[in-house]
Amino acid sequence: MQTIVFLQPLNADLIAAVRSRLPDGFSLRVPETADPAHLHACVADAAYVVTWDLGFDAALFAAAPHVRLVHKWGVGVDNIDLEAARARGVTVARTTGSNARPVAEFTVAAILALSRRLIEAHVTTQQGEWRKNEIWRSSSMLGGKIVGIVGFGPIGQQVARCLSGFGCTLLYYKRNRMLLQHENAQGVTYALLPELLRKSDIVTLHTPLTEETRGMIDAAALATMKRTAMLINVARGGVVKEADLVHALRNGMIAAAAVDVFDQEPPPPDHPLLHMDNVLVTPHIGAATFDNTGPALDHLMRNILAFARGERIPASDVVVGP
Repeated sequence: MQTIVFLQPLNADLIAAVRSRLPDGFSLRVPETADPAHLHACVADAAYVVTWDLGFDAALFAAAPHVRLVHKWGVGVDNIDLEAARARGVTVARTTGSNARPVAEFTVAAILALSRRLIEAHVTTQQGEWRKNEIWRSSSMLGGKIVGIVGFGPIGQQVARCLSGFGCTLLYYKRNRMLLQHENAQGVTYALLPELLRKSDIVTLHTPLTEETRGMIDAAALATMKRTAMLINVARGGVVKEADLVHALRNGMIAAAAVDVFDQEPPPPDHPLLHMDNVLVTPHIGAATFDNTGPALDHLMRNILAFARGERIPASDVVVGP
């Protein structure tokens, strides 16, 4: 019997969902707490480890001398020490594309919530106010707007598909431009990041956190955006310099933001972004839908089983190869 360690405390419903999808010949181990010493003990004899929010740092690699595969439940691998994995010959994989649809739908929901002032409308109506005229004055349609998509992998492409019915002009930026026929097929136009920021009414971020993207949305970038623009960050907190975003929102450099990810998660209670009327904040739930749990787990388990059998994991899922 081989053991798969899910390196994160899980509630009973999630444990049941994982157990129901374990391949034959595999058992499950789940830590009871996130205490580092307990996590180190959990991985001491592990060959297969699944990470989620807690990640896998150099100290965990040192505590797991038998680990062969570290698999991310999701796509962002910025919380896995990839250099330590390479040094130890450990394969790192992820479930590429598994969260594209829920994150894209969440992105559109956040855009609509900000555009139509839904949070303000809901709260003030609950409080007994009837602010129809005030909401009208500050609401806008999504149709006809220029939306800039930063990062155009599976999530960014799914965002474009979700927005295609709204009559938006879609710009995209990624490190390597697509072929023109692919752009035409997806209804998007390539723009370098400065041009995209300058032209867009809405900028939505879907890029991984790397040394190249860390802090890419800073004071200088925000200063080039329209004063009426909105910024949506469902990527990683570190892609945006939070202090610069706070300054831009407070000083009317941009109109609003939706923030699902933070430098520190959860953020401290006094974090300025949590207390601003023009900011929608959520607890990193862009990919978190109950009905996508099963397909994502199936994807992950297929990869672990293939690896255990000595078969190839799809190349698009491999971050660090054997």
